[in-house]
Amino acid sequence: MARLHPDEIARYAHDGWVVPRYRLPPPRVAALREALDELLRRNPGVRPEKLVSAHVEREGGAGDNGEGVRGVADFLALAREPEIVELVADAIGQDLILWGCHVFCKPAHEGYETPWHQDGHYWPIRPLATCTVWVALEPSTRANGCLRVVPGSHRARTLHEHLHEDRSDLTLNQRLAAGAFDEAQAVDIELEPGQMSLHDVYMIHGAAANRSAQRRTGVALRYMPATSLFDRSLRPVQGRSGVPVDFAQRPLWLVRGVDRHGGNDFTTGHRR
Repeated sequence: MARLHPDEIARYAHDGWVVPRYRLPPPRVAALREALDELLRRNPGVRPEKLVSAHVEREGGAGDNGEGVRGVADFLALAREPEIVELVADAIGQDLILWGCHVFCKPAHEGYETPWHQDGHYWPIRPLATCTVWVALEPSTRANGCLRVVPGSHRARTLHEHLHEDRSDLTLNQRLAAGAFDEAQAVDIELEPGQMSLHDVYMIHGAAANRSAQRRTGVALRYMPATSLFDRSLRPVQGRSGVPVDFAQRPLWLVRGVDRHGGNDFTTGHRR
């Protein structure tokens, strides 16, 4: 079973992110790239950077997932893989809820920028807590717009002011206000296919546009500790993120342990 090593746990706590030694085997990556091809075929009218809830596949593959995307079940299987769940458990605790999966596929030459932001600004989780596992399906490099993070920016547990940008060439339309951080402190997380990074919900991060000739695809898997509540009554940023979401109908999966909070709803959004 995959586990975070002690030094990796310490780095996640101190820096807010880590790239584990564990990586997916090549045959698994190849199968996921086939799933990616199917996801893209199913969603010709959706920008490939905005494939939200890609793990939610309605019965028979008919219809979208309620958030404008026709999902593929292979991504739910990825999010529930015991090795990945164990890595997250080492980072944020033994009782875990899977609540999201977003495929970010940046086409060559025209892949959208992701502005500097904090994930927690968007999400209805209280107390706010989530670990995102970003799994590379293709090389993710500085040239093609890899994830960039500001180490240690999570420690204050503070959400900084975000400003709305009315632009059509961004993955998200919310950007951190000037003065919230020092971009000179940012580091690039370059990954090979099968590698993954973990980052904290308060981490300041972003990604440059892809102007290279190489496509860049990653799968962001979202896990919250089961001591928190996914509060369906909340409407963070009131739909101004540029990505259509429906948290009121978003399905949850208890992937490890028990619901310590006791108020999480594991029925809404699921189909028999």
